[in-house]
Amino acid sequence: MVGDPTDRTDMRQMMSPEQIRHNVECFKKQLSKFIDLSGDKAIMADNADWLLELKYVPFIREYGVHFSVNKMLTADAYRTRFERGLSFFEFNYMLMQSYDFLELYRRYDCKMQLGGNDQWSNILGGVELIRRAENGSAYGLTMTLLTTSEGKKMGKSQSGAVWLDPEKTSPYDFYQYWRNVDDADVVNCLKLLTYIPLEEIEKLSKLEGSEINKAKEILAFSVTEIVHSTKDAEEAQAAARSLFGGKQDSDSIPSTDVEASYFENGMGIIELLELTKLIPTRSEGRRLIQQGGVKIGDIKVDSSDMVITKQHFNNDCLLIQKGKKGFHKIKLV
Repeated sequence: MVGDPTDRTDMRQMMSPEQIRHNVECFKKQLSKFIDLSGDKAIMADNADWLLELKYVPFIREYGVHFSVNKMLTADAYRTRFERGLSFFEFNYMLMQSYDFLELYRRYDCKMQLGGNDQWSNILGGVELIRRAENGSAYGLTMTLLTTSEGKKMGKSQSGAVWLDPEKTSPYDFYQYWRNVDDADVVNCLKLLTYIPLEEIEKLSKLEGSEINKAKEILAFSVTEIVHSTKDAEEAQAAARSLFGGKQDSDSIPSTDVEASYFENGMGIIELLELTKLIPTRSEGRRLIQQGGVKIGDIKVDSSDMVITKQHFNNDCLLIQKGKKGFHKIKLV
């Protein structure tokens, strides 16, 4: 409800309480793959339990005195936004996260907070608040962010985001994302995201030219297996290999069932791309077509006004190719 301004050039879009509750349920489902939330093995706490009940004036009187505005403005999250404009709404974020740490310390004897290294200032704010408010000792541990070789966060752009939820990014597309990372990013991803022994990664790092694709396959399979399942990883790998071997009949290729009646009078290519979620917006679809990035079967789409009819289908199936390595199958039902 109060967005973190870190790494943002503008204010985050506000979400409704309903959206937030939905996301919380999704997080719980996704995190249960990595953390055992059964019994008392781990606690998933909702900070709304204490933050939404706070009274503003008492909170500022008791805790606001412990924060120096001058010191807060030295934090990257605020400094980079200060010249462009930073709302007071966002300025509260560090206080909120720091108070979270204090509440977790009081409720659960939590003494260490972990996060990406972009959260260093926020975590230190909590460490300092615990020291001042409770005369207690607490600690922070930050981890290297997953970035590209140019130093940008991976998968953060709206059109290229990678989701853990298979409904948002299918296991095949998830596999393909890691299979297609830049050559310069492969070793870093293998080290940060897989359980492959470092000695093995060292051998893979020596591969050159087209041989580096072996390392990319290993990366893609390993991460897909961890996030989804061994079965999903095997199917995604088989689908990718069959596509690039010229076969287009794999059941693992992402597909969408569409009523045959929709194509009686034809469907516009932009509408079809939207239907399959291959494009986030119509303008993105037009741009992709202008750049020659869309194929229907073996035909390159050269106009955003193209109409797809039943004649384009082969055995009630149609393969759409986006870019060099993105595939989606349309099945008539």
